[in-house]
Amino acid sequence: YMCVCVCVCIHRERERMFPLVFIFQVWPGPTAFPDFTNPETHLWWYDMVKDFHDKVPFDGMWIDMNEPSNFVDGSLEGCPNNKLENPPYVPGMLGGTLKAKTLCASSRQYLSSHYNLHSLYGLTEAIATHDALVKVRGKRPFVISRSTFASHGHYAGHWTGDVMSVWEHLYYSIPAMLLFNLYGVPLVGADICGFLNSTTEELCVRWTQLGAFYPFMRNHNDRGSKSQEPYAFSPEAQKAMRKAFFLRYSLLPYLYTLFHKAHSTGETVARPLYFEFPQDTYTWTIDRQFMWGAGLLITPVLEEGIRKVPGYFPLGTWYDILTGSVIHSKGQWILLPAPLDTINVHIRGGHILPLQEPALTTTESRSNGMTLIVALTLEGVARGDLFWDDGEGLLTFEKGDYTQIFFLARNVSLIVRHFGHIDGLLLIQVLALGVPSPPQRVLANDIPILDFSYRTDTKVSKFLALQKVSA
Repeated sequence: YMCVCVCVCIHRERERMFPLVFIFQVWPGPTAFPDFTNPETHLWWYDMVKDFHDKVPFDGMWIDMNEPSNFVDGSLEGCPNNKLENPPYVPGMLGGTLKAKTLCASSRQYLSSHYNLHSLYGLTEAIATHDALVKVRGKRPFVISRSTFASHGHYAGHWTGDVMSVWEHLYYSIPAMLLFNLYGVPLVGADICGFLNSTTEELCVRWTQLGAFYPFMRNHNDRGSKSQEPYAFSPEAQKAMRKAFFLRYSLLPYLYTLFHKAHSTGETVARPLYFEFPQDTYTWTIDRQFMWGAGLLITPVLEEGIRKVPGYFPLGTWYDILTGSVIHSKGQWILLPAPLDTINVHIRGGHILPLQEPALTTTESRSNGMTLIVALTLEGVARGDLFWDDGEGLLTFEKGDYTQIFFLARNVSLIVRHFGHIDGLLLIQVLALGVPSPPQRVLANDIPILDFSYRTDTKVSKFLALQKVSA
């Protein structure tokens, strides 16, 4: 997929073509900001998007500088001296004035003054961009915006702005991600490895591991900073980053299902532990771990030089997603091994996760076979689901052009129920964690399966692997 970055600014030569606010300074020099509260601006914006898309058929838009951000205070012509510019109370802010690094508060917009509309600028641009992309592409729009407001998640995603390449900002990206999910903006992430200043190899590896579990994953840095693409680092670092990418791509069916739930019922994708364990008071203040949905616990390394990381495990059974090792927790802190190539990810007992063999692109991955990881409770029960459609069509859920599959493991049996049509989905493997005893035989659709294995030792949970299962 290809996206284009669009600063909110439009060069001054085109200022007569649309309703504007004021002329001020941004990257191109003298710059005009469109008034996205004006319906005519939406029509003009659509024309601009279509005109560019006709020349370069891009897939999405990244809209920036839309707080709105200004390199001068107010405008190049200055701001009037009135009550809107100098109200009796000014909140604590950079520069101490409402016009500091943004528009004049008294700038007139279609709906009202900028004084009343400042916080809505990014939202109104996101709405115009969303609507233009729908009309131009006829597919789901992909929009990432820096400025947001209430309801923003309906139209666009968000990245957390110009974070610095420091360990502290690596940590702060977790509560930021969780808060935006609570705000109804589930598609969110920080610039992996940091944006400002230069990263170190270890910081970039650890940030890539955490970023693999941002709902929106992107590596991005400033001009003049040290290159931070994975290939810019040592073979050891590249291997660690590749391992994190592989894990994220494997989990895309689970992540996609979480996004469907966010769309249809308002659930969070990334969520704090206390969402799942509200009665456990230890979870109330945890912001160095988080969950994907109800079934996956992520415990990243957030400090330099660390090779063991403490993680809190609420009451229940937890399985390491890579090794199958099991933790039977009564609600306790556990020190986890965390070598440079590892981020600790645990599946919660009682959940079934759909995975898919990764390929070079998500489009190619979608055609690969799927694996189910069945993480059983001590009682031998687990549940899960999968939502699947074409990945880009408009209103596929409302039209019924989708597949929804529900999985239930109980009494050493895996039951699958599906709704809608299954087109090209192939189940090739089942990994059952926590199977209490060696099975004598295995059936799939009442047909015996001979290619299965059972493993157990003191460190690894008992699990059953079924290879080449067709369903």
